[in-house]
Amino acid sequence: MKAFGKILGLVLLGLLLIIVALGFALTHLFDPNDYKDEIRQIARDKAHIELTLNGDIGWSLFPWLGLELHEASVATLTNPTQPFADLQMLGLSVRVLPLLRREVQMSDVRVEGLNLRLTRDKQGHGNWEDIGKNVSSASTGAPAPTEQPAETEPEKPSKPIRLDIDSLTVNNARIEYNDEQTGKQFSAESIQLSAGAVHEGASIPVKLTAFFGSNQPVMRVKTELNGNLRIQRALKRYQFEDMKITGEATGEPLQGKTVTFSTQGQLLVDQAANIAEWTNLKLSANQLRALGELKVNDLDKTPQFSGALSIAQFDLAKFLDSVGHPLPPMADGSLSKVELVSRLKGTPNSLALEDLNLKLDGSTFTGRVAVDDFAKQSLRVQLKGDTFNADNYLPAKSDSAKGASAARQAEVQNSEAGAMAAGGTTPLPDAPTKGAWSTDKLLPLTHLRTLDIDADLAFGQLTLSKLPIQNAALKASGVDGQLKLDTLSGGLYNGTFQANGNLDVRQDIPVLALQTHIKQVPVERILQAQGQNPPVKGQITLDSNLNGRGNSQKALIDSLNGTASFVINNGVLLNANLEQQLCTGIALLNRKTLSTTPQGKDTPFQELRGNLTFRNGVASNPDLKVRIPGLTVNGNGDVDLRVLGMDYRVGIIVEGDQRDTPDPACQVGSNFQNIEVPLRCRGPLELGAKACRLDKDGLSQVAIKAAGNKLSEKLEEKLDKVNPQLKDALKGLFKR
Repeated sequence: MKAFGKILGLVLLGLLLIIVALGFALTHLFDPNDYKDEIRQIARDKAHIELTLNGDIGWSLFPWLGLELHEASVATLTNPTQPFADLQMLGLSVRVLPLLRREVQMSDVRVEGLNLRLTRDKQGHGNWEDIGKNVSSASTGAPAPTEQPAETEPEKPSKPIRLDIDSLTVNNARIEYNDEQTGKQFSAESIQLSAGAVHEGASIPVKLTAFFGSNQPVMRVKTELNGNLRIQRALKRYQFEDMKITGEATGEPLQGKTVTFSTQGQLLVDQAANIAEWTNLKLSANQLRALGELKVNDLDKTPQFSGALSIAQFDLAKFLDSVGHPLPPMADGSLSKVELVSRLKGTPNSLALEDLNLKLDGSTFTGRVAVDDFAKQSLRVQLKGDTFNADNYLPAKSDSAKGASAARQAEVQNSEAGAMAAGGTTPLPDAPTKGAWSTDKLLPLTHLRTLDIDADLAFGQLTLSKLPIQNAALKASGVDGQLKLDTLSGGLYNGTFQANGNLDVRQDIPVLALQTHIKQVPVERILQAQGQNPPVKGQITLDSNLNGRGNSQKALIDSLNGTASFVINNGVLLNANLEQQLCTGIALLNRKTLSTTPQGKDTPFQELRGNLTFRNGVASNPDLKVRIPGLTVNGNGDVDLRVLGMDYRVGIIVEGDQRDTPDPACQVGSNFQNIEVPLRCRGPLELGAKACRLDKDGLSQVAIKAAGNKLSEKLEEKLDKVNPQLKDALKGLFKR
C-alpha cells in the first residue's frame, strides 16, 4: 500500500506538471495576435460588429483566463468605417474552474481611455440601433433569420450567473451624444470610476467623477458621486446606501454665475414591488438647504410619486442673483426670508405641493400649488394668507419715471403756492402740462402669452397700491394669451371694493378692460395712501367700466375710454372757502364793498355727484352737482387724466350771507333770486376747490340778468295802474 501511494503521488505530480507545461506552451507558444483576422471574422459572424484590433492581445490561461486588448475599436456592420466605441486598453481575468459552475470570479477589471460616440442622424436613426445586426437585417429593419430548432422538452430555468469581481476601474472615459435633428450635443468627459469588490448582496463602495456638458444651452457641470451599492439580482432589489453627489455648474442659463450643489440620501429600487424610494434626502444649492423624502410607485406603468419637502429659511433674492437670475429692484428686505414645508405628489408630467405652508417675509400662506402639465406650464394655485403687501414686490420706479414724477410735482407745488385758496384773489391757475405717468413697460408679454394659470387667493389683509384691503379675495385665470380677473374684492376703510376685468396679450399691444365698484369708502384715505393731499373728504361710491391699450401707464391712460359715475356723501371741500368767492361775486353785483373778510375754512357739503365719459384719457363731466346747505351748485367740465388736470365751469345759486350779523354787501336781494354766480376751476386735480376763481366774464351776464329783473320790478309798479290784460301782455314781452 505504501508503494501504491507513492506511485499514485508521482502520477498526480506528473499530471500536474503536464498541465502546467501545457499552460506554459499555450500561453507562450500560442500567440493570439496571429489570429486577429479570425477573431474579427468571428465578431462579424457571431456578434455582428466590426472589431478593429490595432494593438497587441495579451492573455493567460491558468488559473486565470486573462485578457488584455490594446487600441481596439468597435463599429456596426452598416457603417464599419466609423467606430462608435474605442478604447486604449481593456484588462480582465477570470478564474477558469468557477466558470464551469456558471460563476464569474474576476480579479481587477480595468478600462483605459474608453470613447463612446452615440449619434442620431437627420432621419432620427441612432447608430446604436444597428449594434448586433448584420448588414441585411439592418438595411431592411427585419431581424436576422434564425434556424428553427427541433422541438425539445422545456428546460428548467437556469440559475443566474454569479458575479464575483475584486475591483473595477475606469479611467479617462468619454461619452458623447449628438442629435443632428436638433443640433443638440451632450457629453460626459474625464470619467473616473472605481468600485471595490463586487459580490452579490454585499456593499460595494463606488466613486465616480465626471465633467458633463451641453451646447443648447451651453452648460458645464463638474460632479462627484460616492456611496455603497448593494445588488440583489435574485430579489430584483438594488440599493445605493449613503449616496452623496457634489459638484459645480456654470453656463448660459446661469449668466456666468456658478452653482455649488450637493445632494445625499438612501436610494432603493425594488423591481419586484415596482417601487423606488429616496429617504433621508438632503439637498443644497448655494444658499438653499432642503430636507425630504420621495417614493415612486408603479414603476412598470406610469410612475406615481409622493413625498415631503422642507426648505429652511433662506434669502430667495440673493439665491436667484447667485444663479444668474437677479430680480428687478424691489423694496428692501423683499424675498429675504422664505421658508417652505409641503407634501409632494405627482407624475413624470406633473407636480403638486399639497398641504403647503409658505412663509414669505412675515406673511404666511397655506394651501396648494401645482403644475398639472409641465409641457403646457399649467399652473394651479389655491392659497390663503394672513397679510401680504404686494407693493413690496413690484419693481421700483425707473430714473425716467422718477424724473417725470418730480417735474409734475414741482408744477403742482407752484400752482398751489399761487392759489391762495383763502382769499381767491389771484389769477386762475394755469392748466398743468407735465405728464403724470411712466413710460416703463408694465407686462412681460412673452411670458404671459405662454401662461396657463388658475389662481384662487384669499388674504386677511392685502396691501395693493398702498390700499389696505381687508378680507381680500382674488380669483384669476389665463390661457393662450387671454387673462381674466374674475374678482378682486374686499373691505376698504370700512367700505367695500370690487374689481373684475380682462387682459388680452396675444398682440404686440395688449388690451385691458376693467370694471370697478367702490362703495362708501373715504375718498381722502384713498388719496392720502397715494401720497397726495386730499382736496375733498367724504364717503365715495364709484362705478366704472373702462378700457385701454398699451404696455405702460402712459399708453393705457392716453387710450382710456369708458364711463364712470360717482357720489360723495357727507363731505368737505378742504381749505376751500366758497363763502369768500360767493360774497365777492354778490358784492360786485350789489356794487358794494365787503366790510369783513371771511377767514379761510372748509366748505361742507351733503352730496357731490356726477357722471364721466372717457375719451382717449380725457373725462367729460357734464352734470356735476353739489348739495350744500343754502346753496345749489351745478357744473360741467373736463378732467384730463393725462396730466391730472381739470377745467370746470361752476354755477352757484346762493341765498346770501346767512350769519347772525350778515355783511350788507353779501346779501341777496330780490334782483338776484335764482341767479347763478359763476366760478371757473382750472389747474391740477390736487388743488380741488382751491383752483376755483370768480368768473368775471360770466358775472357780466349775471349783471345783465339782474338788471332785467330790476326793470321788471319797476314795470310791475307802473302796470298796477293799467288794465290787467295789458299788464300781462307787456310782462310777457319783457320775459322773452
